[in-house]
Amino acid sequence: MTKDLTQLEILTELEPVAEQNLNRHLSMAKEWHPHDYVPWDQGRNFAALGGVDWAPEQSKLSEVAKVAMITNLLTEDNLPSYHREIAENFSQDGAWGTWVGRWTAEENRHGIVMRDYLVVTRGVDPVALEQARMVHMTNGVHSPEDWGGFLENVAYVTFQELATRVSHRNTGKVCDDPIADRMLQRIAADENLHMIFYRTLCGAGLDLVPDQAMVAITKVLTNFVMPGAGMPNFRRNGVLMAKHGIYDLRQHLEEVVQPVLKKWNIFDRNDFGARGERARDELGAFVAKLERDAARFEEQRDRLLAREAARELASV
Repeated sequence: MTKDLTQLEILTELEPVAEQNLNRHLSMAKEWHPHDYVPWDQGRNFAALGGVDWAPEQSKLSEVAKVAMITNLLTEDNLPSYHREIAENFSQDGAWGTWVGRWTAEENRHGIVMRDYLVVTRGVDPVALEQARMVHMTNGVHSPEDWGGFLENVAYVTFQELATRVSHRNTGKVCDDPIADRMLQRIAADENLHMIFYRTLCGAGLDLVPDQAMVAITKVLTNFVMPGAGMPNFRRNGVLMAKHGIYDLRQHLEEVVQPVLKKWNIFDRNDFGARGERARDELGAFVAKLERDAARFEEQRDRLLAREAARELASV
């Protein structure tokens, strides 16, 4: 029977792992500058400075690309809330505090470069974008009321960072602009390094307190929502992004959930007590249901796309 540890005990035990992986991250992270990824020569003044305000025909992005870019940017915008959650549930001391600060600084570049790109290229309505930012950041982001502590939060950010990487990379592909694609690949590379840090620390938590960590992972995955869930039009935009393969249930299952669970050896571990075994069984049933849901969604999407293609052909 494994012994439960307090939040402080877990953080104290794992600090050497945090320090080691912070140093690993710093050795691998590439220095880059947002201004190098923005086509400034496409910029011009808006009406307030004697130019012309935005109009829909100025955008070179498809509707899908606009929705995906706005969703991804507004997600990045909520960084102050994410910083608060991480700082409160990790620690602001030692290697933990250094990581929280470094991670926040790196994440901040993502919102900077995406906004500059969209405003300079007139990819989306900057007024509507700013109004949505105000709503989203005012609402902030909050963990579910029954979440708390390091284990649940480190499990969440492991999956969230990987999901964000997938979304950014696929958004770059639909923008039909090599500059946007390059920019979003750069952001996705950051997200991957962040995921590796969190995945490693959560894995160390599994080794330290298997039952506690297994319960936390199951709770997170069975209640998982992307961090942008509170933004305006999130559900509608999420459906459109899933429809066009930017982030859908199949990708969530096969590119996010399964690889991480495999890395942690979840379904082959033998160090769980009764509580951990129950949580693992619950997670196994959930993953099986996710597979069925993904297949059902793909069938529905294929029928919908086929109908749309037939209507377009008939209208020619």
